[in-house]
Amino acid sequence: MAQQEVQQELSVDQYTLGLVGPDQEWAGTVADGGTIETYTPPGCWGPMITPEFRGGHEVTRPIRVENAEVGDAVALKIRDVEVTSLATSTGSMRERTEAFGDDPFVDHRCPDCGTEWPESIVEGTGEEAIRCAECGANASSFGFEYGYTVVFDEDRTVGITVDEDAAHDLAEDAAELMDIPENSRQHPILLYAPSEMPGTLGRLRPFIGNVGTTPSVELPDSHNAGDFGQFLLETDHDWGLESEAELEARTDGHMDIPEVRAGATLICPVKVDGAGVYVGDLHANQGDGELSLHTTDVSGTVRMDVEVIKGLEIDGPLLLPNEEDLPFISKPYSDDELEAGRELADEHSVDLLEEMGPIQVVGTGATINDATENAFDRAGKLLEMSEGEVRSRCTFTGGVQIGRLPGVVQLDMLAPMDVLEDRGIAHLVREQFDNGEQGA
Repeated sequence: MAQQEVQQELSVDQYTLGLVGPDQEWAGTVADGGTIETYTPPGCWGPMITPEFRGGHEVTRPIRVENAEVGDAVALKIRDVEVTSLATSTGSMRERTEAFGDDPFVDHRCPDCGTEWPESIVEGTGEEAIRCAECGANASSFGFEYGYTVVFDEDRTVGITVDEDAAHDLAEDAAELMDIPENSRQHPILLYAPSEMPGTLGRLRPFIGNVGTTPSVELPDSHNAGDFGQFLLETDHDWGLESEAELEARTDGHMDIPEVRAGATLICPVKVDGAGVYVGDLHANQGDGELSLHTTDVSGTVRMDVEVIKGLEIDGPLLLPNEEDLPFISKPYSDDELEAGRELADEHSVDLLEEMGPIQVVGTGATINDATENAFDRAGKLLEMSEGEVRSRCTFTGGVQIGRLPGVVQLDMLAPMDVLEDRGIAHLVREQFDNGEQGA
């Protein structure tokens, strides 16, 4: 990937065909301290039903960050996430086994003519609409086990599920209503027109499902995580991996953590020179765990500032969420709580650790337990603590939250600020949490 002119503000509206890795073409180069704006198409269902895709998302081309080298980290300070779709369809999935080999997200083939990753056309609406351009067969790998269509209010604060007639009407104008960007190559999932559970109202709170830095090997974008990455092990397609060790090249960009939203800061590992920041898979809302494996995929825009952290040497993401998104016992202490703590410390002749800051260490793995162990390991290396100390601090001042089943978690704790200072991220914690310390 060639060097490019450094820009203070960089806008990106070019996308990959479902892959992330060091061979993808740069979208441009942003300054260390600069700003990235992206305009992205829906992440999951559209690419999933479009057989040309090599992964389950459609993310931006990677963005080179000035000064970012392997072993550094890049802080992504998310300033704004705006939904531009007016409607979407989603639900739990049904696989069409005849339309893929080892992996329905990656290994596509036409069930009739056998063409791999066939080009496709749209004929009508419904689950038979995606057709192989070569032979005319239904070439999509997915249908709905249970699906629904949602329309949003003008301010994108709520959405309501619709009935069969309304879903069909929306499907007739699917690309425009979903605001599919000009450079996108996916078919809009509104075409499928699912209509179960009509009349259900939901609150919207948009966030980014897949955002981060480029892994050191090419991976399907939806599989850049420790849980979805398991599907790549011992497979025969072009992105198959031979062992779990090879999956360590991932950067865990695919998190589906609802707290990765406007106001949050995400600190990402750098595993290729230039970092290769990418963005995609915006969601209008999602409950913790993403229990149906999919949620409200939407088009939208993201604005975020970038900052290189030299030599941090993390293996996966750290999240500094909005303070309101922190668990109760992980929030910075108030002045009254600190004063009570000082009195208690004096009474028992112990020195109060005055400065601590909230952090969340993201862990991924085949299961929730594996993901939590991964987070323990990452936290221990970051903070130079034993697993026993990590577990204890997380029990007393934190906890673990489920981002996505089967294996993405956020490990919460209040970490000593002097340790965060040594690691070069204390200033980010202070910025995020009103000086990022107890009593702030």
